[in-house]
Amino acid sequence: MDEFTLAATEAGQTLAAVLRGRLGLTWSAARALCERGKVFVGETRTLDSAQRLPAGAKIVLRRDARRPLSERGEQALAALVYEDSQLVVIDKPEGIQSVPYERTDTDTAMDLIRAAWRAGGKKADATALHIVHRIDKDTSGLLVFAKTKVALRELQARWRVHDIERRYLCVTHGRLPSRRMESYFVDDRGDGLRGSLRHPPAGASARPIGKHAVTHVEAVEFLGAVATVCAVTLETGKTHQIRIHLSEAGHPIVGEQVYIRDFLARGGEPLPSPRLLLHAETLGFVHPVTGEKLSFTRPPPAAFAETLDRLRRRSLP
Repeated sequence: MDEFTLAATEAGQTLAAVLRGRLGLTWSAARALCERGKVFVGETRTLDSAQRLPAGAKIVLRRDARRPLSERGEQALAALVYEDSQLVVIDKPEGIQSVPYERTDTDTAMDLIRAAWRAGGKKADATALHIVHRIDKDTSGLLVFAKTKVALRELQARWRVHDIERRYLCVTHGRLPSRRMESYFVDDRGDGLRGSLRHPPAGASARPIGKHAVTHVEAVEFLGAVATVCAVTLETGKTHQIRIHLSEAGHPIVGEQVYIRDFLARGGEPLPSPRLLLHAETLGFVHPVTGEKLSFTRPPPAAFAETLDRLRRRSLP
């Protein structure tokens, strides 16, 4: 570590000029030290090699200092919730896909994990990532990936029999009492949207059409008649299950952009929101190798919380 204090004759020089003069460096080498985060003025890391300094300024050169993280690297590390040799759990931000669906897809939750590994100094491509389950692009919250085939098989087996703990937090339009929702999902209800058949075909020998979907909704907080904060648990796990069931019940999630057609047709006025107010808050399962019970909870991100606060104020008399 090199450390020195600027003399009066050096006052007003740029940081690069001072480093060049003191250490006998080339201009490019002096600038590179700043850009790589090796130079501190006092206790503050200084990346700007053109910063002009006063006499008496203390400069510390720490050649072993780690390169500062990019905003992307900081976001990626903050998203990591848990990791061991078998699995990794992240708190997925809203707006990114869980997994790539096309070869060209980037900026997915899998990419976020690899960005966190790079930011932490690990080889990002040295470890496999296997898909266990997904949450919507527009939904934030907890998501687990397997790192080994053994973990993948065990976790997928538990998902198939619903031997997992999943709790979502959402905000719906209107006053929604607690209830159980059950229907049969089809990929196209007749207007291009996924939706439900209200009843399976009659008759003992008839096979139900569609995929059986059961959702349990608990009203946590009524915001007057404006909206309802709900805790939702899934008995089954179908694509967009929560969004579809709540929309078909006449209480679409605030921020919904897809399953809002019926609400609008009935004259409903969507509440403003910068995002879908649906967050995968709790995820619990038995560790696929150790047998330990794991349970994770993460609160909704800032944009969700801020919108909810606005809705609370709006509901006040």
